[in-house]
Amino acid sequence: MTPLKEIGECLITCGNEEYFFRPSFINMTRIGEPKEIVQTFYDLHHDEVSGLLQSALASYGLIPGWLIQHIKSTSYGRKAFLAAMTVLDACCDDDLTPLIGEIRPAKASGKSFKIRRGSMDDFDMLVIAQSLITHGIIGKAKVRKLQRHEGGEATTDFKAFEYISAARNHFGMSRGEAEQLSMTEFTLLIAAKYPDQKGFTKDEYDAVADDYLAKQAARRAKAS
Repeated sequence: MTPLKEIGECLITCGNEEYFFRPSFINMTRIGEPKEIVQTFYDLHHDEVSGLLQSALASYGLIPGWLIQHIKSTSYGRKAFLAAMTVLDACCDDDLTPLIGEIRPAKASGKSFKIRRGSMDDFDMLVIAQSLITHGIIGKAKVRKLQRHEGGEATTDFKAFEYISAARNHFGMSRGEAEQLSMTEFTLLIAAKYPDQKGFTKDEYDAVADDYLAKQAARRAKAS
C-alpha cells in the first residue's frame, strides 16, 4: 500500500517486512480513553529530547546530524518512550514486535516490567510517533484558519467519535470511511467544502489593525 504522507500515513521497511501506519480517528481510539490520548500526546512532546529538537530547529532551521547522533547515544525519558510504543502500535494493524520491541513482565529483577528492544531506535520511534499523533488529533493541514477558531482553552480529552460523526454528517460518508480519516485529512475536506468562510485569520487581523493604528497616528501627528 502506498502511504499518503500529506495526511500522515507512513510505511517502514524492516528486513523483508513492510509496516503501514495510519493515524486515523479509529486508530487514535486504540491509544486509550479520550483523556489518555491527550496525555500520550503530552508525554511525547514534553520530554528532554523534544526540547532539544525545538531549540535546534529555532537556531538552525533544521536538526543537525551531530545532534541526532548525540540523541541516539543517550536514553530517553521512560514516559516518552512508552508513549511512542503505544502510538506506533495503535496506528498499525501488524505485529510490531520485531520493529519496536515489546514490554514483558519482569521475573527476578524486582521491577514490574522490562523492555525488549526492537530494530528501530528510540529517536526514530519518538519522531515518527510525534508525527502520527499530531496528524491524528490536531492535524497538519495548511489551510486558512479564521481568528475565531484560533486559541481557546486547551482540551483535556480527544473524542474521536465526535469527528467521525461530523465527517459522516458533512460528507455523507459511511462510518467505516469516516473512521479512516486523520485529522489532517478531515481538516482539508472541511476547507474544501466550505472555502468561502468570512472573517480574518489572526495574521490578517493584526495586519489590518497595525495599518489602522499607523494611519491614526499619522493623522494625529498631522493635526498637531
